[in-house]
Amino acid sequence: MIEVKHVTRTYGKKQNAFKALDDITFTIPDGASVAIIGKSGSGKSTLMHTMSGLDHPEVGEVIIDGEDILKLKQKEVDSFRSRKMSFIFQSFFIQPNETCFDNVSLPLEIANVPLSVRHEKVEQALAAVELLDKKKSRARDLSGGQKQRLAVARAIVNDPQVLFADEPTGNLDSVTGEVVEDLLFGYNKQHGATLIIVTHDPDLAAKCDIQIQIKDGNLESIIGLTPQAALGDQL
Repeated sequence: MIEVKHVTRTYGKKQNAFKALDDITFTIPDGASVAIIGKSGSGKSTLMHTMSGLDHPEVGEVIIDGEDILKLKQKEVDSFRSRKMSFIFQSFFIQPNETCFDNVSLPLEIANVPLSVRHEKVEQALAAVELLDKKKSRARDLSGGQKQRLAVARAIVNDPQVLFADEPTGNLDSVTGEVVEDLLFGYNKQHGATLIIVTHDPDLAAKCDIQIQIKDGNLESIIGLTPQAALGDQL
């Protein structure tokens, strides 16, 4: 379960202050697929970064599995993230000069997974996205769709409990985008992982169990849960 409680994030100071998130509170049950939707500048990416500990609000709590990650020291947050979370971004953020195998292996190296275990896990992840035949190829030689599938393989190789995806199909054509969507929702269902997608695409959002609408830093609506379930013990 992910509990976001009274999160407020402000950038700038005094007359230049800008409130990116304003007293945001909701609860996400384990295994749900969630779309965070809103226009550009609405605060949806800031919310994702806050929920994952990549950004730190001045007010609020983000409780995952009963632990407030905002109270952890930086090394503890990094360790928590490497064990329980993974990320997929619109711009891929893969290492172009490394092989597909080495790209996918990186999270396992960071998590100090034994070398004897890595090989099998990497091949399983590449097979899941149908890139096993490309394991020795340089990432720069892949097509855009293949690069995003590689990013998915890298994200799922360490079996994350929470998978964050920021505009994961934004740079892809519709056919390739559907392939990536199927991979994400497939992982969500098969592994019982929580999938959180930041998107402005209403069709993608409609495929999720829950839709969280953000507007000007405010929580405008939650679709897919009763207010009691969405707000948890805040009512």
